[in-house]
Amino acid sequence: MKSGEDTPRHILVVEDDPNTAEMLSAYFTSLGYTVDHAAWGEDAVAMATKTQPDLVVLDIHLPDIDGYEVCERLRSQRRTENTPIIFLTERRERMDRLQGLELGAVDYITKPFDVQELRIRVRNILQRNIRETFLHPVTGLPTSVLVTEQMERVAHDTKLALIRIILNGMRDFGASYGFVTHDDVLRAVALILQNTAVEFLDTDPFVGQLNNYQFVVVATADKEGQTALHRLDKRLNEAISFFYPHRDWESGKHSSGAPLPKLSFDIAVLSSEQVPELEQMEMPMAGAEKQ
Repeated sequence: MKSGEDTPRHILVVEDDPNTAEMLSAYFTSLGYTVDHAAWGEDAVAMATKTQPDLVVLDIHLPDIDGYEVCERLRSQRRTENTPIIFLTERRERMDRLQGLELGAVDYITKPFDVQELRIRVRNILQRNIRETFLHPVTGLPTSVLVTEQMERVAHDTKLALIRIILNGMRDFGASYGFVTHDDVLRAVALILQNTAVEFLDTDPFVGQLNNYQFVVVATADKEGQTALHRLDKRLNEAISFFYPHRDWESGKHSSGAPLPKLSFDIAVLSSEQVPELEQMEMPMAGAEKQ
C-alpha cells in the first residue's frame, strides 16, 4: 500500500463484462490512476494478493467464484485485509447490499451507474485510506512519516530522548493462539504505552509504532524520562502473564502440551545523538522480530 498522496493510486477492476471493464479501465487511467483488470474471481484474488491495490472495484457476478467469495478471501489475508472494496452489481435487493457490507465492503453501487458518482466515491475512499495508512491498522498508533518526523525532532533536541520498545516472541505466540489474540496483545501494549506516557510525560506525548513489534515513545532526557522508562518496563513485564490463558500460564505449557511461546520486551533509551535513521531503526535488534 502506498503512503504518499503524490503516488498514483492503484485500482483493480474485477469485471467480466468486457465493455464495462474497458470503459472503467480507460476512464480511471485517464484520471491518472494505475488500473489493472481481472475478469475472473480467482484471478482477482491472485492479482490483489501479489500487487496489493489501493482499491478494488468488484463485480458480484463473475464466471467462477462470485464477488462475495472474492471479498471474503481478500479479507481473510493479512496483505489485503484492509484493502477498500466497492461492490459494483446489478443486484438491488437490500439483503444483497447488507451481505456485501457485512463482508467488509466500503461501498455498494448498482448498475447502471453514474460514472461521475463512482469517480467521486473512489476519490473519497482513497483520500480517507491515505490518512489511515499513517496509523497502524491494529493499534491505531502513528506510523510511517509521523514516526520519522518525531525522530527528527528528537535528533535535533538534546532535551529529548527516544524510548524504544521491542516486543519479542509474537510470531510464535500468534501461531499458537491465533491472530485475534495476537492483535489483542498489540492493542494492550499500545494502551499501556499511551497511559504511561500520559501519566509521566507531557499531557499529549507521542507514542508511535515502527513496525508490528517495535514501538517508540518520545520522552524528556532527564529524571522524568527515566521514571517513565522504569515504569514502562515494570508495567509491560507485569502484563505479560495476562496475555496468556490462565491455565497455560500456570502450567507453563500450551493447552496442546507444546512449550509455552515466550513473550518478552527489550526497552532502551536513545539520546538525541543516538537516534539513527528510520531504516536503521527498523533493523531488528538481537532477538527482535520485524513485521
